[in-house]
Amino acid sequence: MRLSVIGCGYLGAVHAAAMASIGHEVVGIDVDENKIASLSKGEAPFFEPGLPEILAEGIASGRLRFTTDMSEARGAQIHFVGVGTPQQRDGYAADLTYVNAAIDGLLPYLAAGDVVAGKSTVPVGTAAGLAPRVAETGATLVWNPEFLREGWAVQDTVDPDRLVVGIPAGDAGEEAADLLREVYHPSVAKGTPFIVTDLATAELVKVSANAFLATKISFINAMAEIAEVTGADVTTLADAIGHDVRIGRRFLGAGIGFGGGCLPKDIRAFSARAEELGRGESVAFLREIDAINLRRRDRAVDLAVAALDGQVFEKKITLLGAAFKPHSDDIRDSPALDVAVRLRGLGASVTVTDPAAIENARRVHPQLTYVTDRDEALADADVVIVVTEWDEYRRQMSPEHVSSLTTGRIVIDGRNCLDAAAWRAAGWTYFGMGRP
Repeated sequence: MRLSVIGCGYLGAVHAAAMASIGHEVVGIDVDENKIASLSKGEAPFFEPGLPEILAEGIASGRLRFTTDMSEARGAQIHFVGVGTPQQRDGYAADLTYVNAAIDGLLPYLAAGDVVAGKSTVPVGTAAGLAPRVAETGATLVWNPEFLREGWAVQDTVDPDRLVVGIPAGDAGEEAADLLREVYHPSVAKGTPFIVTDLATAELVKVSANAFLATKISFINAMAEIAEVTGADVTTLADAIGHDVRIGRRFLGAGIGFGGGCLPKDIRAFSARAEELGRGESVAFLREIDAINLRRRDRAVDLAVAALDGQVFEKKITLLGAAFKPHSDDIRDSPALDVAVRLRGLGASVTVTDPAAIENARRVHPQLTYVTDRDEALADADVVIVVTEWDEYRRQMSPEHVSSLTTGRIVIDGRNCLDAAAWRAAGWTYFGMGRP
């Protein structure tokens, strides 16, 4: 099938390349000329494992191309809209500027029978507002939310754990759902759940999934706060309750909390939308989820200050990690960089290293010192803080080796990913999050 993908950021670029990899003819469209130039050469504008390979393959095959010309969308059967919905500058609500601009730009090139499939994360009710404008062209608007995990986005697109399509009532909606089944035929054929619902439910599926995940992460971090004042060990606690199949162990890792371009802004936008609907009390708990998450960053800073007996000025503190999570160069709302900036504000000499995110971090926070090589970054450090759980830090870094590089022997495990006993046995003062 011939497809267009409007918006070639993180979501759109991955979706376009993945759709080409399963055999579709795809044109990706974006207003950013530099981004389009990079993608057209098969160069991913961000770090995502597996993306460079399928980009190069798609371009070489002729099935994938990129352009800034919206008219190139003409003739595609399905138009995926995957533009950003950032938090508004003056509030918690989602900014729909890019979604509206994408639809406005696409309308002149739609034909009767076309399907516009929204993939952006939007407040519930957005699709109902856009649908009449699309319908005037004879096309049909559906909502097909994405469930990508950064670091595994290619896999999650090619082999998703579920597919959700929200459609309007009537024959046009059913026909649109059938076309989406064809687009995702490899997944549908292998039995991947294909859930057809109304537009509002499809929008809610995405934001409620993110809200639940954020709640689970902040729940265990709230337990870490209790553990810290009682001497309990939150990691053992998580193991114990995780054996309950109703709870599960995944995402019960206490630490410095979540970041990135999705969870923080999505739970805030969900809260704002609920207030607009007169049901703010229904998701009022999300405000506390957000507050717990931000407090864990405070905890990492407080641990560093306490470990240095309050004498932070000109102490060298090395932070291992800059991205908000491993296998990504995404620094949006990164807890790692938040901690780094706060410590520098207290007068510390802060060095940051990361396998993928240094250039992105440098653009946003040039006041920090960045070192590409891990061991060079560790040299002469008074305190080491693990803030992003890359394998280079949690699996491939022994306390004995680090001891040969640093001045101090203080390590703060912001992700509870190190072997506490091994570090203590090697002479380190080890601080975990919610661990004695």
